[in-house]
Parts: sequence; structure tokens; C-alpha cells
Amino acid sequence: MALPRGARKRVSYNRDALLPQENPLKFQPDTLAGVNNITHHDSGTIRVNADLHATSMLVPWVGQARPWDAHRVEELTQAHFDALLEFEPEVVIFGSGPKLRFVSPALYRSLIAKRIGIETMDSGAACRTYTVLANEGRKVVAAILLDPPA
Repeated sequence: MALPRGARKRVSYNRDALLPQENPLKFQPDTLAGVNNITHHDSGTIRVNADLHATSMLVPWVGQARPWDAHRVEELTQAHFDALLEFEPEVVIFGSGPKLRFVSPALYRSLIAKRIGIETMDSGAACRTYTVLANEGRKVVAAILLDPPA
């Protein structure tokens, strides 16, 4: 039988099912030991593990994150992307700043020649995607553009 318009169905609960259980569900972070995690991002800062940075960054899946001497998409050169080759990643996640902006494929030709994948997205999405891939054990590097300080 259909309920009248605007009426709410009455729901009953098993009270015993709502009591604490002997083996409660535990939530644990899904991270791998020794893998870099990006735990915070806004337009001017990025936190890699416990370290807060206020500059554009290169974040490899393992090892030391380091500043990237890039600030705006318009300023990028092939040398900026060639710097990623030393990490020997299988994929690069490029965060283009607060908005999605594509760069010329000629700038990352060296990555393509080495069969290294590259994905472009806004920096917030890039940080989230990087962290998921890194914790799946992928050889990923995040190249994240941050707005330069005013």
C-alpha cells in the first residue's frame, strides 16, 4: 500500500543491534610504511607527512620531498619536467594549481619517451590522487604547483 504524499514510513530498530559489540569495527589509516603522504593542501601550502611547505613541491612515493622551482603554468619549461626523470616513476601526477590547466605535451616529451604516464589535474585533486596511488605501492611522483606568496 502506498503512503499518502508527505507521510513518513515508521521504522523500528533492533535495540540489541545498536549496543556495543564484542568485536567492534576498527578504522585504521590505509598507508604503507615509508611512503610519503600528502595530508594537507590549500592554495599556498602543502603538508608532506609532518612537514608543511609553502612552495611548489616534487613529492616522490619514497624519499625526500623537495621544492620545485616552478610557480605558474605559464613559466614551466621542459627542464621542469625533465627533473622528474631522476625519480624513475611509473606515473607523474601534475597539479596545475587551483584550476585545471593543461601544458603542451612538448614540455613532458622526455617522460613520454621513457613510457612514464602523466596525468594533469588541479593541485587539490592531484594531492588526493597521489596519496591513493602511493599507498597502493605505485611508483608515483606528485609535481604540485602552489600559488606563490603574495
